[in-house]
Amino acid sequence: MQPAGWGRYSLALAILGATNGGQAHESVLEEVLVEGRHVVLAGYARSASEGLVGKQDLELRPLLRPGDVLEAVPGLIVTQHSGSGKSNQMFLRGFNLDHGTDFATWVEDMPVNMRTHGHGQGYTDINFLIPETIRSIGYVKGPYHAELGDFSSAGGAHIRLADGPESNTVQLGAGGNGFRRALAMGGIQAGPGTLSGALEAQAYDGPWRDISEDVEKFNGLLRYRGESDGRDWRLTGMYYDNEWNSADQIPQRAVDSGLIDELGSIDTTLGGKSSRASLSGGLGWGPEDARTEFSAYMIDYEMRLWSNFTYLLDDPIAGDQFEQVDERTIFGGGWRSHWHNDVEGAGGLQHMAGAELRHDNIDEVGLYSTEARRRNGTVRNDAVDVTSLGVFYELEWRITPRLRSVLGLRGDYYWFDVDADNPDNSGDADDGIFSPKASLIYSVSEVTELYLSGGYGFHSNDARGTTITVDPVNGEPVDEVDPLVESRGAEVGVKSLLGGRLNSSLALWYLELDSELLFVGDAGNTEASRASRRWGVEFNNFWQLDDIWSLEADLAWTDAQFDDNDPAGDDIPGSLDVVASGALSATFPDGWFGSLRARYFSGAPLIEDGSVESDGSTMVNLALGYQGDAWRVQLDALNLLDSDDHDIDYFYASRLPGEPAEGIEDVHYHVFEPRQLRVYLSYNF
Repeated sequence: MQPAGWGRYSLALAILGATNGGQAHESVLEEVLVEGRHVVLAGYARSASEGLVGKQDLELRPLLRPGDVLEAVPGLIVTQHSGSGKSNQMFLRGFNLDHGTDFATWVEDMPVNMRTHGHGQGYTDINFLIPETIRSIGYVKGPYHAELGDFSSAGGAHIRLADGPESNTVQLGAGGNGFRRALAMGGIQAGPGTLSGALEAQAYDGPWRDISEDVEKFNGLLRYRGESDGRDWRLTGMYYDNEWNSADQIPQRAVDSGLIDELGSIDTTLGGKSSRASLSGGLGWGPEDARTEFSAYMIDYEMRLWSNFTYLLDDPIAGDQFEQVDERTIFGGGWRSHWHNDVEGAGGLQHMAGAELRHDNIDEVGLYSTEARRRNGTVRNDAVDVTSLGVFYELEWRITPRLRSVLGLRGDYYWFDVDADNPDNSGDADDGIFSPKASLIYSVSEVTELYLSGGYGFHSNDARGTTITVDPVNGEPVDEVDPLVESRGAEVGVKSLLGGRLNSSLALWYLELDSELLFVGDAGNTEASRASRRWGVEFNNFWQLDDIWSLEADLAWTDAQFDDNDPAGDDIPGSLDVVASGALSATFPDGWFGSLRARYFSGAPLIEDGSVESDGSTMVNLALGYQGDAWRVQLDALNLLDSDDHDIDYFYASRLPGEPAEGIEDVHYHVFEPRQLRVYLSYNF
């Protein structure tokens, strides 16, 4: 049971990243977070596709990369087309999200998606996360939620960190392909609060024939949380530094001809380095039915990325390698309040209001031509400022004991200022957008609800596209893009807890987008494209078979098309029709545990007319281990069946030695990493 007056806001604030505040609040959030996918969320959720993943759901999940934790969101696929240090490739609801466009991600109230990024709009890199420090992942899908702003047309996830570890832990890990990892985390009482921290160091060589990834990654986390005089606060510092070499996607014809094998590389000098330092804090107060919170953050971010997708197409002598640079500081903060009141002649009213301010001070977002990581020319070098202000309000009205409505409105305004190396591309722009939202929920019983949801959302475009007048490559005049791109969506569905153990949800959804963001191979980034529409069905299940065994089974089907009559065709490259995942997990009373997980995604069209398609891919992972009073050992078998399916496929023109000047259009792909074993030994004290 939840305390009166709190209702769904315990979930909403968990999704928003709220801290616990007050004893009643603490008990509400703790109950939801511990259970995770076990709970149907009746009375909390505003849509059928909304949910929460708890720490228990993540503990048995074998991970190849930190970004794989996002696959805990049903229907979300996380892959990679380059080196381990780069942001992951993501797919959801028929979107090839590239590195995060149209799926918004936050960590502790800090936005992760990068606007006007050197590699692509909405770039989302969560390599700075230590998976063991995650407390929960709250997710929503579709543009029906007032607290969601930029990049959230397909949905969004709020990742919350634990206030502190349950015990002090030291862990060592080792595995195939030169994998080494060390982790230490712990906490102490410090005055009125708890001071906790974590340190992670990781190295990895990778399985590639011609290169060693030579990953050198370091993560640090320091967190202080406490409460006094009816107020609770948190202060979090994070630091991340990483360097790596990359095995990028390769052309199919190079493998077929024997030039390389599937673990080979065309350009062996690719890679990157990235760093991120952040300081964030929050302050909250008030009882469970009238709570206010303020948050603020500062992020310092740098990235250097060397890529070569076309090899010798543009420059047959020096090659087509290029360097993408991003150096920025991000400042921001927000206010959120919720309150409850009773209205005579009507049911209770729940209110939620908030505001968000963000400023990206981008000192350099640049593109340079390089050879073996040495610069030999400047394609474009800009300094950019992007500022945004968002406000939102949401009202829940319990019309009858079984029927409630949720009405929301969000307004956002953006200012863009570009100082380009080419004066023709300098300038400023601004734009605003309103996004109404609405849901109607009918409670069939305490554990079954029906949902009808709809709303508007948006994504921002690269600031350089809002002021550009001349193409930086060929000098030809080009049209400016819309600064903010609207989306419209709706969903009907049901959530139910069947027999007290099977948590199921079924959703039928529809989404229109005024401009698709697509990856362009020869440019190495995302660009605005044509309008699109999607619809699909999602069926998600979590079944607690008994006190030991649990079963997960999630299935999503999508139809995605461009919404115009272009002769090129109406298929959206990279849009997956079918995504399926499942897991069988067990935790025995004597300490043994295990989890067998599989996920599948279908083939996809690679060009607009559908004449070239990728094949489907299946991955199976296994985790086995034993947890004692102090010691824990875990064995992960990644890609258990040693599949050589593909993480990603693209179709575009590239040129290898001896090929014609116009190059050859071909499938370019990145293969699964071969089967590898990793062992982790932990000591808790």
